[in-house]
Amino acid sequence: MAPSNELTPFGKPMLKHWLFDPAFKNLNHGSFGAHPALVRDVQRSFMDKADAQPDPYIRRHQHDYLTESREAVARVLNAPRDECVFVKNATTGVATVAYNLAFQPGDAIIYFEPIYGAVEKGLVSLQEHTSLQPRKVRFQYPISEAELERRFRDVVQHAREVEGLNVRAAVFDLIVSNPGVRFPFERFTAVCRELEIMSIIDGAHGIGHIPLDMQELQPDFLVSNCHKWLYTPRSCAVLYIPKRNQHLLRTTIPTSWAFIPSPDSPETGVSTLSDANAPSTQSPFEQLFEFVGTTDDSAYACVPAALRFRAEVCGGEDAIMSYCYRLANEGADIVARALGTCVLQEPDLKEGEESRMRKCAMATVQLPIAIATATDVNNNVNADADLAPWVTLSEQDALRALAHIHRGLMDEYRTFVPVFPHGPWLWVRLSGQVYLERGDFEWLAAALGELCRRVVDEFQS
Repeated sequence: MAPSNELTPFGKPMLKHWLFDPAFKNLNHGSFGAHPALVRDVQRSFMDKADAQPDPYIRRHQHDYLTESREAVARVLNAPRDECVFVKNATTGVATVAYNLAFQPGDAIIYFEPIYGAVEKGLVSLQEHTSLQPRKVRFQYPISEAELERRFRDVVQHAREVEGLNVRAAVFDLIVSNPGVRFPFERFTAVCRELEIMSIIDGAHGIGHIPLDMQELQPDFLVSNCHKWLYTPRSCAVLYIPKRNQHLLRTTIPTSWAFIPSPDSPETGVSTLSDANAPSTQSPFEQLFEFVGTTDDSAYACVPAALRFRAEVCGGEDAIMSYCYRLANEGADIVARALGTCVLQEPDLKEGEESRMRKCAMATVQLPIAIATATDVNNNVNADADLAPWVTLSEQDALRALAHIHRGLMDEYRTFVPVFPHGPWLWVRLSGQVYLERGDFEWLAAALGELCRRVVDEFQS
């Protein structure tokens, strides 16, 4: 029997609503997200409508479903509907904004290390094809917010005063992917305003994960995946651009039917997809993202269904976020205690003070596997200088070890959590979610302990 939309306790009772293989324990919600069966059914109903009458659905009705969905997602962000559009994912959103900024000779963009790999590669690719000059703020966690801000200001100052560059924008996260920690995005949005730099926020892990208020935050650009923490199907992300910046956006990636040519562009013709009997009332910015080629956009239309599930089955946004925050942090403490290591947080945290880096539903735990030749960029990379590693590996062997751990997790334990090098240690990222509970992290702690012991045996023999 299909699950109903009745209020359900968090933890194992919640699993009945999800689509996971019973033999698989989904401990890595952060990478690709997941959506419940009730939302899956709604998506398939949209797909069935498109298959039954393709032209009427795509040319007329899809617009109404997208408008309703944009209205719903805008309420979550506390933003006007006409400042919110959909793209496939956060990487696409950041790339679309960066491309449209049309960098000129001498223009620079600042970004932070660590950054999501595809976003950094996108900036490098843009540098190869334009005059853009990317500049990186180098650091490793743990680091204080004050020190991070100092490094950012130093990079901006050097770019402006020494290199003579025009720093136009900065790219930074809401929540960093690896390590999984909350970035002080509120602070850096304000700093960007002060320095007259446009803020481009990669909020891949934002909506549905932490409270967001665009009227309060006032970023220049923000994109956030709905398919990670908001429970929509893949691929669905909201791109927020306030009206003051919408004139900068003239094309999507790829270029859509509603491309906005410059005054000196050749005649581009009129889209044949428009319905002469139903002229659009949307702004050029909204129309730009309405039809970006023939793709399956049914995931976009599922935002209202995902929000109903969150309200009716989960008990609302506050309940979801509170549970996931608490579970991620309790789970991280469980794993760290079992391994004799620590959870990544601020180095200057006072006793009894709440960690801002850990104020989210992802947490990063140090594994007892050290890396011999990693460079200590921060002079404080080791979160626990007194920790004696179980084994110390070369950088090459550390990559082999994390691949060994990943294989063991997937093939033997039928689960997955990301393991990665950062500074002179391997780390593991955990995700809290409504269908998990403390026992899942106790189980994971034992699995990771066994896999780390196998690494010791393999590389010390």
